[in-house]
Amino acid sequence: MSNLKRTPLYDLHIRQKARMAEFGGFLMPIYYQGILQEHQSVRNAVGLFDISHMGRLWVKGKGAFDFLQWVITNDIKKLEDGKIIYTPICNFDGGILDDILVYQNHRNEFLLVVNASNVTKDEIWLKEQVKKYDVLIENTSDSTVLIAVQGPLSRGLIEKMIGPAIHQISYYHFKYLPWQNQQLLVSRTGYTGEDGFEIEIPKSHGVQFWEELLKLGESYGIKPIGLGARDTLRLEVRYLLYGNDMTERENPLESGLSWTVSFTKGDFIGRSPLEKERQKGIKQKLVGFEMIDQAIPRHGCSIMKDGKEIGWVASGSYSPTLGKNIGLGYVSIEYSSIGSPIYILIRESERLAEIVKTPFYKGGIAKRFKPQDEISWVQSIH
Repeated sequence: MSNLKRTPLYDLHIRQKARMAEFGGFLMPIYYQGILQEHQSVRNAVGLFDISHMGRLWVKGKGAFDFLQWVITNDIKKLEDGKIIYTPICNFDGGILDDILVYQNHRNEFLLVVNASNVTKDEIWLKEQVKKYDVLIENTSDSTVLIAVQGPLSRGLIEKMIGPAIHQISYYHFKYLPWQNQQLLVSRTGYTGEDGFEIEIPKSHGVQFWEELLKLGESYGIKPIGLGARDTLRLEVRYLLYGNDMTERENPLESGLSWTVSFTKGDFIGRSPLEKERQKGIKQKLVGFEMIDQAIPRHGCSIMKDGKEIGWVASGSYSPTLGKNIGLGYVSIEYSSIGSPIYILIRESERLAEIVKTPFYKGGIAKRFKPQDEISWVQSIH
C-alpha cells in the first residue's frame, strides 16, 4: 500500500480509527463506525466526507468554451457563471471515458471535477484534443482539499460554519465564499440524493476546516462518513459509479444518460456513433432490480433468463434505507421491461429478482426545495 496516494486528511482518518482501503489509487476511509450507521446518519441528519481523491482540472483560455463543447456530450450553452452541469466525456467510438461535473467560473474558465481513477487519463486525453484551441489545462488536484457535507441538516450546519450567504447557492450552482481569510469554492452538489454541499478548501486549511466542522456539527449529529456508505447512498438514488456502471465499453444511451447528450449543439467527440446508435436503437440497457430471493448481487454477476445469460450486474448492495437487496445491471433490450423477472447468478445459484423503476429511494430532498423556502425550512428543522 506504500505506493497509494493519501489525501491531506489521511492522518485525521487514522486518528478517527477509520478502516482504510484502496480506491482510485488512494488509501481512503471505507468506514469509521460502520456502513449502516453512517448511511443512516446522512439520510437522517448530516455526514462529512473526504472526497479529496476526486480530480480538479481547470480549463482556461479564449477557446475554453468551444473546446469543452467539442470534448463533452452535454451542451454548456446551458451554463452561466456560477452554474454546474453533469456530463460524460466520450471517446471517438462513443464509449464513456468519464463522467464529470463542469463548473463555469466564466466563459473563458471552467473547473472539471473528475473521478479519482481517471485523473491522469482525463488530463492526457484533454491535452491531446486541445491542439487547435487557445486553452490551458491545469491540474490543481493536489493543492486543495475537497469535502462533502450531505444530509437534511447540512444547510443549517454550513450556515453556522460559513454564513448565511450559502442560501444564495441553488442546486447545481456554486459561489466563492470567505472563511478564516480564505476563499472557499462552495457548490450545492452531492452524491447521496440528499441536500448538501461540496467544498474546496486551500490545502493549508483543510485539516482545520474538517476539525472545526465536526466540532460545530456535534449538536446536528454529524458523523464522518466513509466510501462504503457513499456507495450505498448513491446506489439507492441511481447515481452511477464509473468503472462499475459505465466504462469505455458502454455509451451514454445504454447507461440511461441520453439526457446528457445534446445532438442539437453541433459536433462533438463521439457524436457520429451515438447518432447511429440512437437511430438504430440500443441493444442493451442499464436497469434497476430488486432481489426477490435473499441474496446480495455483486458487480460482475451474470444475469440470466430462460437458462441463458442476458446481461451482467454493474452494482449491487443491501439498501439500508429500504431494507432490500438492490442492483443495477445491463440486460439485452428485449428483457428490460419494468416488472420482468430475471435471475442473478450468485455463487453458481440462480436467484430471483425483478426489474423495477429507479431511483430505488425517492425520499431525498436534493431537488425538491425552492430557494425562497430555504431560510424558513432551515429554521424549522433546527
